[in-house]
Amino acid sequence: MADNKFAAYICSGCGLGDKLDIKTLEKIAQKEGKMQVVKSHPFLCNAEGVQMINDDIANEAVTHVCIAACSRRAKTEAFHFPTVAMSRANLREGVIWIVAEGEAHDEVRQEMANDYVRMGCAELKKMKLPAGNPDTAHSKRILVVGGGMSGLTAAFEAAEAGYETVLVEKQSQLGGWAAKLWRRAPFKAPHAEPQDTGLTVLAAKVSSHPLIKVHLNSSLAETAGAPGRFIVKIAQESGAITEETVGAIVQATGFTGYDITKLPELGGGQANVVDQAGLEALAIAANGGAIKRADGKEVKSAVFVQCAGQRGSGGNGSGRHLDYCSGHCCATSIKQAMYFKDQNPDIDTVVMYSDLRVPGMGEDFYRSAQEKGVIFTKAKVTAVSGGDACKVEFKDLILDEDTSVDADLVVLATGQVPSAGVELDAWTQLTAEADGGSDEAKQKIVVMNKTSVLNLTYRQGPDLPQLKQGFADSHFICFPYETRRTGIYAAGPVRRPMDMLQATEDATGAALKAIQAVENASLGRAAHPRSGDLSYPLVRLEGCTQCKRCTVECPFGAIDEDERRFPVFNEQRCRRCGTCMGACPVRVISFENYSVDTVGSQIKAVDMPDEFSERPRILILACENDAYPALDMAGLSRTVYSAFVRIIPVRCLGSVNTIWITDALNSGFDGVMMMGCKKGDDYCQGLGTRPLPHEQDRRHADPARPGTGARRHAGSRHHRQPARGHADQ
Repeated sequence: MADNKFAAYICSGCGLGDKLDIKTLEKIAQKEGKMQVVKSHPFLCNAEGVQMINDDIANEAVTHVCIAACSRRAKTEAFHFPTVAMSRANLREGVIWIVAEGEAHDEVRQEMANDYVRMGCAELKKMKLPAGNPDTAHSKRILVVGGGMSGLTAAFEAAEAGYETVLVEKQSQLGGWAAKLWRRAPFKAPHAEPQDTGLTVLAAKVSSHPLIKVHLNSSLAETAGAPGRFIVKIAQESGAITEETVGAIVQATGFTGYDITKLPELGGGQANVVDQAGLEALAIAANGGAIKRADGKEVKSAVFVQCAGQRGSGGNGSGRHLDYCSGHCCATSIKQAMYFKDQNPDIDTVVMYSDLRVPGMGEDFYRSAQEKGVIFTKAKVTAVSGGDACKVEFKDLILDEDTSVDADLVVLATGQVPSAGVELDAWTQLTAEADGGSDEAKQKIVVMNKTSVLNLTYRQGPDLPQLKQGFADSHFICFPYETRRTGIYAAGPVRRPMDMLQATEDATGAALKAIQAVENASLGRAAHPRSGDLSYPLVRLEGCTQCKRCTVECPFGAIDEDERRFPVFNEQRCRRCGTCMGACPVRVISFENYSVDTVGSQIKAVDMPDEFSERPRILILACENDAYPALDMAGLSRTVYSAFVRIIPVRCLGSVNTIWITDALNSGFDGVMMMGCKKGDDYCQGLGTRPLPHEQDRRHADPARPGTGARRHAGSRHHRQPARGHADQ
């Protein structure tokens, strides 16, 4: 600390000087915050203000900077000082924009600002400038698993950006699902006719690209390592094994169609009742000529049944099959109905739907089909019988009557089932049974591993964590495009249901994220969401009790164990979320710029009013990925909320250590609220709750889908004993 020099800079711009006593803030920073340099400026973020700070860093040997101005999420480019440790005190969005106007509120507004300056200085005192991860990894090659449209696009875009790419395809040729299509729904103007898939051209570009290495008839036998240094063993159909070193991985293994035989109520499994893939096969066999049934007869009438086994009980199926809409099916049925109309305008084509979903320019495609004579009927299909003469029974939802129609061919719009590999919850259960000696579980594990896509050597299992529908888990708030395996990205229908255009755009995004990952790994920096962060977890092994909570709770597989059962941190996999820090009961895990002390010191720095003053204090621990931005948005919209709260942003609610709750209640806070994502697959639909940290089964903690939400811990300044202070409300 002797060589450190602390400075606080207070802005009076954006109305701060009009609403706050800046001189008082300066005195607090100097006397209570123990800042050696304290300065204010009318516009701290302009060139003159930034230059003032840079001059002090260069000439006054300032090593630690506290900026009391706007939110830490604002002016990040202006306040970028990579050579010093820095904290931010949010006086704009967090104080003057959310406290009600008027002289009656001047005192509580100033109290709030005073506390945030105290907290910013206290945090800074406990911070160090991150030195960076010395264990950098330098491979910038990108592995793409899957050779369909998504995989081909990801590989081509990465190679075009100048990165060597390895493409692994299980089949003997490239193309995947797109190779099974006669035409695709239009993706460019005039959006009126089915268009060529473009697969032949794209596959040729990939095959001939000098930076792309293609492995056909191949699969992944093992994937080990971390971003920047994945070691991948590629098994060929012949049995030969090839080893490749890559920096990031894009999984684009696509989907399979929902099994039509699971839809007997809609004629699944009967003659002349096919799914959309079956009709594409008939169209390819016709090669532009008359599409015929499997028995060779011409089709003079065709009925398309939408939402077959999709959207749960709300679809046309009577049973509950897939809970979701697969996105492409409506446009695909329109396209396939046009196959018949383009072949012969006299062929009757009827599309039966409950909701027709053709977003974007799909409306033009729909109108074009109407003009060709395709009939669209809002209906709920109740039964389908196949055979030489098919019959579709349905309720007409416009006329509100039950009726039926005959057809030569019935096409069921079944859904997309992701090809995501092993479901990890089932794998975890089986491994537990196998560890208990179950021979049956051991045999099931062998079978399950054969279905694995990535065959990861992670302690958490061989594939990516999945949502309940089987899609690769990608947290839409915290980790868009990301999975819970750092440096591995899901793209296309393996991530969510989508059409071909969306899949190619998705693959481009995944390729860009993979590029970001390899570049960050080469510099020892964190991946999203703290992209560029040089901090990484440090552990005092002499204080470790070998409880294994950090290794079990890390949702990204970043912590293993050595032969003595001490934690071994894999910094390239680490997302810097701090879940390990929150889990540690003896508080021996920390980051240089984020630790138990940096937050604990802020909690203790708040000035507590007299207990009879009727000015309570509520501590809010807000996740920086979703809750803190929401609070900033409240400020931007001038939404007034209580001036009695004190907000501390945390990297994830998984990082919350129970000592913070104890410290807050012992310091006199009247309650503690934690704000973050709702637990489970529907986390984006609102806030939920979680147990108190000491009550929670931390094996399920997860910052990618955190088991967290808004939660209150009530205490009292009259009863400051922790055991009595935690009243679950």
